[in-house]
Amino acid sequence: MRPPPFAYADPQSLGEVLGLLKQYGDEAKVLAGGQSLLPLLNFRVARPSYLVDINRVSELDYIRPLDGGGLSIGALTRHRTLEQSTLVRERCPLLHEAIGHVAHVQIRNRGTIGGSLAHADPAAELPAVVTALDGKLRVRGSRGERTLSPREFFVSNLTTALEPDEVLIAIDLPGWPAGTGAAFTEFSRRQGDFALVGVGALVALDAGGRVARAGLALIGVGSKPFDAAPIANEILRGERPDEAKLRAVAERVAKAVEPNSDLHAPADYRKHLANLLTRRVLLEAAKRAGAGRGGH
Repeated sequence: MRPPPFAYADPQSLGEVLGLLKQYGDEAKVLAGGQSLLPLLNFRVARPSYLVDINRVSELDYIRPLDGGGLSIGALTRHRTLEQSTLVRERCPLLHEAIGHVAHVQIRNRGTIGGSLAHADPAAELPAVVTALDGKLRVRGSRGERTLSPREFFVSNLTTALEPDEVLIAIDLPGWPAGTGAAFTEFSRRQGDFALVGVGALVALDAGGRVARAGLALIGVGSKPFDAAPIANEILRGERPDEAKLRAVAERVAKAVEPNSDLHAPADYRKHLANLLTRRVLLEAAKRAGAGRGGH
């Protein structure tokens, strides 16, 4: 397998990157970790005329605390860095738990959070994490910077709202209150494979042990992450998170998702997994909230 011919650029600053993207537009592709783009190049599914390698743009590689307990993460931050970060483990346990499900350690050594989100694979873990947390994605282009919600950013399978002259620069994950439990799980045919279905959940309890807020997102059940937080909050907010309530959320979610059948699993099986895994992960998040663990 050989990639098609392309011109290569190796900028060292974000300004240089934006200048190249403005110049070449949709003829250019951004290379970060390369774990998704390089296979597409080798199979000649992607045929850019210009490859803009951002690996030397150190200003996009960081993890910083935000007021209120959240995190700001530069788009070039490696999965392995996130996995080993004490700050991520303490402030964003959902991300910490999910990142271990991403492929294999060799992939996590090179893959970046920005690359995963911009690739927008509907079976990838990180889009679900950002959706469940109600994070914000900051993008910058020749016309300035804008901040997008996950609903705005993820358009469809491998498609985002990024314009040809824009690049994802950072992800801001808000802090959740004390008394929040977080959990992530997925089902795949083999360790390291893309998930058939995956679920990330957060449950925040008030002082009386009732649900103040819930976050919930699924992968593998459609063309983009499925934001199930409206369903979860409608059923759970103001209630104690008992098994009957959590089962009701899971059943409603399974009815709402619209997965496709493919060579890996039929749609009905994915719906079954959505029900099972949603109930399981909500139960775990609620237990962790009640035990005072997993908070943000």
